[in-house]
Amino acid sequence: MSGMADFIDPKSEWWRQAVCYEVYVRSFADGDGDGVGDLPGITARLPYLRDLGVDALWITPFYPSPQHDHGYDVADYTGVDPLFGDLAAADDLLAGAHELGLRVIVDLVPNHTSSEHAWFAAALAAGPGSPERARYLFRQGRGPEGDLPPNNWQSVFGGPAWTRVEDGEWYLHLFDPTQPDLDWRHPDVGDLFEDVLRFWLDRGVDGFRIDVAHGLYKVEDLRDQVVGQDEQAGSGAVNSTQTMVERDALRDEPMWDQPEVHEVYRRWRKVLDFYDGDRMAVAEAWTQTSDSMARFVRSDELHQSFNFHWLTAPWSAAAFAEVVEQTLSAMALVDASATWVLSNHDVERHPSRYGGGERGLARARAATLAMLALPGSAYLYQGEELGLEQVDVAPEHRQDPSYLRTGEPGRDGCRVPIPWSGDHAPYGFGPGSGQPWIPQPEGWGPQSVAAQTGNQDSTLEFYRRALALRRSVATTAGDEVAVEVVDTDLLVLRRGDLTVVVNTGSTPRALPAGEVLIASAPLPDDPDGDPDAPGTPGTGTPGTAGTAGTRLLPPDTAAWLADPS
Repeated sequence: MSGMADFIDPKSEWWRQAVCYEVYVRSFADGDGDGVGDLPGITARLPYLRDLGVDALWITPFYPSPQHDHGYDVADYTGVDPLFGDLAAADDLLAGAHELGLRVIVDLVPNHTSSEHAWFAAALAAGPGSPERARYLFRQGRGPEGDLPPNNWQSVFGGPAWTRVEDGEWYLHLFDPTQPDLDWRHPDVGDLFEDVLRFWLDRGVDGFRIDVAHGLYKVEDLRDQVVGQDEQAGSGAVNSTQTMVERDALRDEPMWDQPEVHEVYRRWRKVLDFYDGDRMAVAEAWTQTSDSMARFVRSDELHQSFNFHWLTAPWSAAAFAEVVEQTLSAMALVDASATWVLSNHDVERHPSRYGGGERGLARARAATLAMLALPGSAYLYQGEELGLEQVDVAPEHRQDPSYLRTGEPGRDGCRVPIPWSGDHAPYGFGPGSGQPWIPQPEGWGPQSVAAQTGNQDSTLEFYRRALALRRSVATTAGDEVAVEVVDTDLLVLRRGDLTVVVNTGSTPRALPAGEVLIASAPLPDDPDGDPDAPGTPGTGTPGTAGTAGTRLLPPDTAAWLADPS
């Protein structure tokens, strides 16, 4: 049986070097044929994830919800929405995953509830100044009639972050109006979420992904955000795909990353440590610097934090090198393990970010190979192992609340249900015969799981080889990484006996000495290489061993090399 015990040091927690696979529950697998993914669908596909070579799956919210933000507007944190199944289906999924050696991470949404949560309904009914309203951030408006929002904050999804209710008060929602922000200074809020943690831990979940982990506390006086002439008040780096690097001047963000949030995670850490099995939590914390990211993973707080600096780096050897050095330095200061991620359900898929088409896919495979070689854990997003690009969803089929508020395309393009088999929709997504909840594009048949399985040139088989090799090579190479940029475009990472080379330039480059363990694309012969170099040249097929010195690394390609000594 393939499982994390095969390669992770038993003295080390499972999550430190695990590969975690994000399942966007609506779009992974449909078990009942209604066109929407569900928990039984996931359970049926667990062997696929085991055989792919991942160690854990992270499942996006499946709780009761009106689905205004596809589950991130939670009405009940301890149930299952009938759209996705029931608690028995959740238990079956946990049992099935554990039987296959897979861990399960569930999404927790503590920054806000649904506007249909019982607490918010009670707050609206109780009126201004009531204890029920104190659990949320209700305030009087500004202006003579109180008809202006209490401050200048903007929603991540566009427009003001405040909505006025019938009695004249306003409530804060950093996302959609159907997602009112909780006031974490109220003791009921902390007590609720401790109970939620224990509910799911008792059912056997292995960890939590914390949505908007940096947003729970706002400055107490809810002051205006200070913005420059070229800025707009609002969300800062949250859900942004712009490059996040260390800056000369940090953006003023009174709604994000406030120091009080760390007391929440110290409390949660005590709960997690009470349970056996190395239960964990990973933060979705869009912070402005690597150092601020590291504060979430101090020894008495959360276990991991998503490294969005890697995701937002441009295709550049220098940019990748900077992210690796800053991340590992920041993590070392707090004795934490790094995470690496290239795509998720909130951002454009990375083959499209890297230019799309053959070039975008080549770069995506190369970046993935580099990511998988680094110390720490890697997070994959469903469908990236198939090389899927962002889909241009027709306006009439878009459902993302950010699109509905701004008119911008939004995130629907990375959430299209993935293709499993066949040559027309729904491509084996479920037993139904029609299009799923977001229509799939024509011509997706060659990218399906069935079409790519057994094709050694396919992206799926490349991922399977890379993940298998990671188990035997990368996870035993130690935590020290030497980072070098050669002649601007060549990134060289040395980790123990493993060397990773990424060519981000436009011309082929000679590989350093060492046995080629895997490459993200075929490696041509070097006409200037030494024909008498020891070893046997490979065939050029991705993943075939060869002899460096007779090999060139093409543009937009990466390779792993074993130390020749």
